[in-house]
Amino acid sequence: MLEGIQRVHHVALSTPDLDRLVSFYRDVFGFEVTEEFDWQKGYQAADQVTGLKDSAARAVMLKGGDFHMELFEFQSPPPKPLDPDRPVCDHGLTHFSFEVTDVQAVYERLKKAGMRFHCPPEKLGDLGTATYGRDPDGNVIELQGP
Repeated sequence: MLEGIQRVHHVALSTPDLDRLVSFYRDVFGFEVTEEFDWQKGYQAADQVTGLKDSAARAVMLKGGDFHMELFEFQSPPPKPLDPDRPVCDHGLTHFSFEVTDVQAVYERLKKAGMRFHCPPEKLGDLGTATYGRDPDGNVIELQGP
């Protein structure tokens, strides 16, 4: 890693429904809410950091193990909708991955909870077993393991 960088701290997702996505990651994946915050239009520091003008949002930080996930619901500027079936070959973030001890068992539990998957877990030779599923907004989540 580059000097001074210790680890990846979090992934952030923007959502049209913060409460629904928090519920999904808290209740289905077992994340805990560690922080909730918001800002209104006119908060210049937020506009500077995000590169947006007149931004306003609610946000939640979640933690699972040593992994954090930040979820945003922007009220301003109006966000463009996400295609819930966006192909993973499109440019940008394609997915994030959870390493699990038993891909099949976690797949079954998440499928029963309503998570949509591309396929059942597949053995990928020496790379292990994996599958892709989607959260309620269509963000792709990989389950990978032995």
